[in-house]
Amino acid sequence: MGAVLLRREKFVDGDGDLVESVLWQVRRSVAHPEGLRYRLAFVLAGTKTPAVLYDNHHPKGHHRHRGATQSVYPFSGVDQLVADFLSDVRGAKAERKEGNT
Repeated sequence: MGAVLLRREKFVDGDGDLVESVLWQVRRSVAHPEGLRYRLAFVLAGTKTPAVLYDNHHPKGHHRHRGATQSVYPFSGVDQLVADFLSDVRGAKAERKEGNT
């Protein structure tokens, strides 16, 4: 079985920030025990590096990047993944506003 695209969404929000999410169903393996591969990215307007990035590429497995910080992500399902990503997006937007005051 090849990768099956489950979701692909990419848009620029009202603040000019880029939000992208891509999820694939893949064969269960050591690299992808849940049978899922994903990348969720948030890029602030005027920048090129994601302010928030969640992905699970091999060999790192589930992890997230928040600015320059990378940490293990405790994956528990797609719904929680999306909720946590959106929470970090709200945090990144709030930090930008705090920096502009």
